[in-house]
Order: sequence, then structure tokens, then C-alpha cells
Amino acid sequence: MIGSRVTAVLGPTNTGKTHRAVERMLEHESGMIGLPLRLLAREVYDRITARLGEQRVALVTGEEKRVPRRPQYWVCTVEAMPRNLEVEFVAVDEIQLASHPQRGHVFTERLQGARGTKETWFMGAASMQPMIGELLPAARIQSFPRLSRLAFAGAEKLARLPQRSAIVAFSMQEVYEVAERLRATRGGAAVVLGALSPRTRNAQVAMFQSGEVEYIVATDAIGMGLNLDVKHVAFAALRKFDGRDVRDLEAAEIGQIAGRAGRYTSDGSFGTLAPLTLPQGLANAVEAHRFPAVRRLVWRNADLDTSSIDDLLASLRRSPGRRSLVLQESAEDAAALARLAQDPAIRARAQGREAVELLWEVCRIPDYRKLLFESHVALLAEIFGNLAGPRCFLDEAWMAERVQEIDDPAGDIDTLIARISAIRTWTYVSNQGRWVKDPAAWQERTAAIEDRLSDALHERLVQRFVEKSGGGKARAAQGPTRKAALTRAEARAMDKANPFGKLAALKAPQAREAGGASTDEARWVESVVAARHAAIVVDESGRITVEDGRELGRLVRGSSLLLPDVKLAALELGAGARARITRRLVAFARDLVEELCAPLRAHAPRGLGAAARGILYQLEQGLGTARAEDAAAQIEGLAPEDRDKLAAAGIVVGARVLYVPAMLKGPALSRRSALVAAFAGPRAPRAPGPSVVSMPTTRIAEMSLYTAVGYPVFGPRAVRADVVEKVIAAIEADGGLPPAGKLAGWLGCPAKEAAKVGAALLGEARAEAAAPEPAREAKV
Repeated sequence: MIGSRVTAVLGPTNTGKTHRAVERMLEHESGMIGLPLRLLAREVYDRITARLGEQRVALVTGEEKRVPRRPQYWVCTVEAMPRNLEVEFVAVDEIQLASHPQRGHVFTERLQGARGTKETWFMGAASMQPMIGELLPAARIQSFPRLSRLAFAGAEKLARLPQRSAIVAFSMQEVYEVAERLRATRGGAAVVLGALSPRTRNAQVAMFQSGEVEYIVATDAIGMGLNLDVKHVAFAALRKFDGRDVRDLEAAEIGQIAGRAGRYTSDGSFGTLAPLTLPQGLANAVEAHRFPAVRRLVWRNADLDTSSIDDLLASLRRSPGRRSLVLQESAEDAAALARLAQDPAIRARAQGREAVELLWEVCRIPDYRKLLFESHVALLAEIFGNLAGPRCFLDEAWMAERVQEIDDPAGDIDTLIARISAIRTWTYVSNQGRWVKDPAAWQERTAAIEDRLSDALHERLVQRFVEKSGGGKARAAQGPTRKAALTRAEARAMDKANPFGKLAALKAPQAREAGGASTDEARWVESVVAARHAAIVVDESGRITVEDGRELGRLVRGSSLLLPDVKLAALELGAGARARITRRLVAFARDLVEELCAPLRAHAPRGLGAAARGILYQLEQGLGTARAEDAAAQIEGLAPEDRDKLAAAGIVVGARVLYVPAMLKGPALSRRSALVAAFAGPRAPRAPGPSVVSMPTTRIAEMSLYTAVGYPVFGPRAVRADVVEKVIAAIEADGGLPPAGKLAGWLGCPAKEAAKVGAALLGEARAEAAAPEPAREAKV
């Protein structure tokens, strides 16, 4: 896009590339970031919403769409980035994946065509610099040093690996074997596989991050930016199956994975599990972050001809026309299209541009199940047959039957992983809005099934790789005590000083007998984490509850009135679960502020002068109300056209107060009270009911706090902002202060206080001049 600055931020792991991109995006009014993994997209989404709330941020992946009404920022997987969305800032992470045999063409397409209206970033390995220079010669290239040192530690036996280690294997069987050995000798391990759902993965990672277990066993999915508290990475293998062949890991792949050790400024190390060894030259290259430059990118034509199936196939095979770009030849979607094109029934239905485009959309359904390719193609044929038929929707009974057979949380780990993979297909289908009659209902149903399967899978993983009743070699070596032979949960139960001891004491026996005692608790935690904004409630004191009435925590003082913090209630949960609920509540608090300030932020006029912008700032800092005397300089400098713009946006610039009427209504006053209570604690005044127009003040509350709840102080009372201006207008219409009784009726206060409030409203000098005669006062 003309005028868009392009920057390539290249370098090794732990240089803060993704963090810098997120921070840069948030400096713009709107933005979109594409990430290589669904899990990483969710992690970044969680991080941003903890700062901004969920009402300003959208999450879009192949299987999950969380899109609020007016999002400013979009967090997506690279494949799911909306193409026609106009935002100021665009970023794509791990751009070196443009050389990946299966996915590379998508990254190359983004590299060549994805642009923000003002700025575009591509983040990735330094090995991409030659290709960036060739394809984007005007791009600015930035690099940053790694924030911590990465050192080669050689080969080490599993039993001697340091705590906070990640062991990386390249097949599920290898992962299981290593995790079983850690269970027997070191108390267990968390397990992270690419096939895990975000829910299971989050639960497993939470165990590791909170110290429930000290080891994590993972596939190479760990290398794509997932941020873990890992000090050492140990390779259990150096060969992997890449979808076609078993091959040696490339140096850059080893560097990407090893770089997960040592986050931020903490140094890390890497090595292998003995007897496996890493050549010293390769180890030196990883330490120095020196890898061969990428010289070829995978490319596929994005300008597709959908006039017919044959034209579509031909356009997919079009040559890139550049030596540094290699035609994509092994994509699943193109292979599925070629296979379906051999079916006469499919060809008969796929006549015309619209039908061919539908067929191509169906072919792009990912093969999550990874069974025989023929099985995947057969499913695609059935889906297309439904959609291309007279109904134009998937037959609900047909879809329900296939979904229902997946909804079974029984079985072992492999069975549950297979079912999660299967339900992902139907989640993807339900997120294609035109394919099903009631997309929202199907999305809710498939998500609920995935949640049930995920909870069961987490339970099985804990049973198999963490929970144990006997001591292993490592624990026996710690001493002959009873505690050394216990599970971690049992040891906690015996440790009275441990903050989770009480909970562990209750859970340990049930965990040994059933292994699933905490499943209901895990589901409740997930329901809170995934809860809609409206499902969480805050009262005027700042107490936060969920729909079932259970207290989650409360708002507490943060860095400012508009940035409250949260304090979790005394929930008997593990540290990982508490951290996730805390994140959700912080996001809720940000949404609370965004919702309250929406009349100011969403409808703020553009092109305002400095004085008008200053008024908007003061109103926001006062939660929708400001005293005119505090904004005197801005009011004096306010241009007439800006005053008109503010009035059109619903902002009242009065004689004594400035206010936003929409922020003085019942729900808004309640939110204001909650935010003020969080900031000021016991000193905080509370807004009365919406029908109450004034209230007495106390000595302990500052005047500014009354203004923040919408009731600025005049004399001995705090008066609702809109009533202040109405009373002043009425006084001026009457030509002076009315009798005390009449004024008291306007102000909703005792007659003995009315004169003082009126004097404060008009200012002392004006009040004396406008004061009524004593005799007239006596008649009232």
C-alpha cells in the first residue's frame, strides 16, 4: 500500500521481536498481527486484553472467532488474517516460515501483499535478511541483540537435568516415553503437543509455570514463540518426520527451539539427552546465532481463476516468475482439489464461478485428523455435496450425527487427542457462517465438546505423567522420609506452611482413587476464563462475582483511576488457575472502563483544537465529569466550532461543571462508584440511586472523588452534575435565588443547607447580589 512504511525486525530468539511489534501496534489507532500458531495467537490475545479489555480486541483463527462489535486490534493466525481489513498497522511474526514446504506460500503472500495503511512489520530470523532485501528493497531492517546468553551444556542424563527444563522430542511416542521416565524419577512433567487444544495446553503449561511440576516435555511446537519459564532445553532427538520423510533437524530449527531457554534477561542453556550428542560446530553456531541464509521462499499464485475447476488448477500451478520463489507443490488444499476434480459428480456440481469458489473453500478445510488422505477427501466431498445441493446448507441431522459420535470424554490420551482433532474440523466448518443454518449455536456446541474433551485429556495427562503413589529413584535419593515418596499434591498436604496445603490435603486421597477429582473445578475455571463480559458483575464497592454468584475478587487501587488492579478472592485453586482467572479479571476491569468511557471515546469528534482535546482529557480523568474552574483555561480557549462539535457529541460545557449525560445514568454511576471505591478505598463516596440529585459530604472524602462519581461538591452537599446546571439555569431564569424551600426542592436537600449550596453554585459575590429579601423568605 502506497505510503506504508515497511520494517523487518530480524534476529535470534528472545530479542523481544513479538513484544516490540505488539507495543508498536498499540501505538496506532488500529492494527492486526498474524502469528504462526493458534496457541501463540491466544497467548498474545490474552496479553493484550489484560491491558485493553476484550471489547477492543478480536481473536481470529481457523477454529475460533472472538470478534467484538468494534474491535481496534486483531490477533490472528497468519492463515486467518482477514485480507480486506484496513488497519493502520500490520505485523506478521516468524516470517522465515515463508520457506516452509507446506505453509510457506501463505507467509510469502503476506510478505508480498499484507500492508497497514501507515506501517507494516515483519518479524523473524536474521537468515531472512537476503530475501527481505530482494523482495522488499525499500524495507528498513532492524535487529536487536538477544536479551540473555544462550550456552551449550553438552549431553546429560535425564535424571540429572536441572529443574525448569524442557525436553523436546519429535513424535508423540517419544514425548510419552520421556514423560513416563520423568514421572518415575522426578515427580512428573507437563506435556505440550501440537495436537493439544488451547484449553489442555493452557492447563498443562499452567502446571509448569506455577511450579506444580518442574519439567515440561514438548514437541517442536514449543519453538514458535510460546513464552515459558524454561532455563534449559534438552533435545531427546535430532531427527523428525516432516510430513514426507524422516530427516535431520536443520541448524536454524535447532536454534529456534534451543532459544526458548532463558527468557528476558535470564540466561539459558541447551543440550541433549545422553547418549545423544550434538556436533560441537553446530552447538557453536547455535550459541552465536549463526545460520545459513534463506535463499528460496515457497510461493503460490494468489490471483486465482475460478471460472472452472481446470482453470483453478491451472492458476494454482502458475510459475512464480522469479528464481528465488519456488512453486508450492505439496499443499493439502491443492491436492484435495486435484483429487476431487477426478470425481464426475463433483465436476457436475462445480459449474460456474460461484460453485468453483465454494469447492475451493471446502478444499481449504484443514486435515486436522491426519488420517488417510483419502478419508479426508471423502469428507470434503460429502461437505461439498451438501453445500452445493438445493439447501445450500449442511444437513443438520447429518452434521449432528458426526458431531455426536465425537462427544465422548472416555478413552485414553491418544483417543481423546484424536477426538479433539476431529471436533476441530466441525468447529472450523461452523465458523464458516454461510455453511450452517445457525452458526452461533453450532459454534457453541462444538466448543463445548472440545472443552469437555480437553478437560478429560488434561486429567488423563496428569494421571499418567504426574500423579503417582510410590517414590522414584530421585526421590528415594532425597532421603528415607515419608514425604520423599509422596506425590507433589500429597507432599503439599503434609506441608502446613505451603499456601496450597489445605487444598492439597483435601484433594490428595481423591486424586489417588479417581484421578479426576478436580475436573469440575477445572471446568469452572475455564468457564470463568472464557466468560462473556456481561457474565461477570461488579457492584458499587468493587466486588466482582460471576453469574452463579461466586465471588471472584475485587477491584483495587491501580496506577490510576482508569487503570484499576484486581485482587483475587480466597479461591482454593492452584497457582496456574489463579493466574488465569486474574488475567481474565484484569481484562474485565479494562472492559469496564472502556464501557463506561465509550460515550467519550467512541463518539469523540475529530479535528478538535488543543483546548477541546484538553476538555476531553479532563472529562475522561474525572470519569465523565469535571469542574469548570479546573478547566477554565481550556474553556477560555475553546473555539466556537469546537464547542459546537462537543455539544453534538453529547458533551455539556456548563457554567460550573462539564459532564457527559450518558455517564450519569444508573449503570454508569454504579461503574463510577466501583472505580472510585477501588482507587480510594474506605474514603470513597458512593453515588446514590439515580433518582437522588444530591447527597451530604463527609470530611474523609476528597472533593475530586465526589466529582468522579458524578456529584461535584458545592457547599455542604455533592450535587449531580446535570442538576447543577439545571439549577443555575433556573436561578438565572428567576432573576435570583428563590426562597430556601423552593431551592431545597430543586436540590433535594434540607432547607437549612439550600442557601449555602446556592451560594456555592453561583459564587459568593453573585449569590449575595441575587439573595431574596428576608421577608419573602419568611413567607415560605
